[in-house]
Amino acid sequence: MKIDATGLHYRELNDEIRAAIEAGETDFELVNVCGHRYIGCGIDKSVKIDIDGIPGNDLAAFMDGPVIHCSGNGQDAIANTMNDGLVVVPGHAGDVMGYSMRGGAVYIRGNAGYRIGINMKSYQGREPVMIIGGRVRDFCGEYLAGGKLVVLGLDLPAGEPIVGRYCATGMHGGTMYIRGEVPADHVRKGVAVEEAGEEDASVLRDLLTPYCAEFGFAVDEVLSKPFTRIVSHTTRPYGQLYSY
Repeated sequence: MKIDATGLHYRELNDEIRAAIEAGETDFELVNVCGHRYIGCGIDKSVKIDIDGIPGNDLAAFMDGPVIHCSGNGQDAIANTMNDGLVVVPGHAGDVMGYSMRGGAVYIRGNAGYRIGINMKSYQGREPVMIIGGRVRDFCGEYLAGGKLVVLGLDLPAGEPIVGRYCATGMHGGTMYIRGEVPADHVRKGVAVEEAGEEDASVLRDLLTPYCAEFGFAVDEVLSKPFTRIVSHTTRPYGQLYSY
């Protein structure tokens, strides 16, 4: 089903999508999308949504099953508290992506902004996965509680760090995989920063195979560079700071 978003308020667009789903529609093509918020929000059906244009904030928020493909960039708060499904962005993404994300996967080809993966967690047997092809800014993995967060640093300009400052602040679960080295002064205390081993290589291959298939990369080439693994030392990162 093709829906032209020209002139539609975001509520009108989302209401039209929901009504069509209730009527049995499973395949959507949204055209002329320009900042329309909440696309896919709370939808718990196995539907496919292709977006031509730039969706607004909270794309796939609370989503539980759909597959969303974008044509370009995404804005802030993609996959906010998402339960399941897939979001594919061939461009760049904004800030606070994956906030409290509890399942499903987000694939970003380009860069992402600040506070990526904040409070991401595993939930009821689900494990969220977020893979960013470029770099991320400050506070990546802040309060990370579960899931897998991968940053590849592809096409990274010389001298630009793959992660910003305060990476893994308050991290108390999950795993971060960074392709290449992470500046020591960019990672907060309370986490282990170490070279990924053979077991991690198997995990990374499983994670990256579908990602590479989406964007046309050779998974062996992506895996040819060493990865850094970041995991937490404790589930209570501030326990000693606030205990007497």
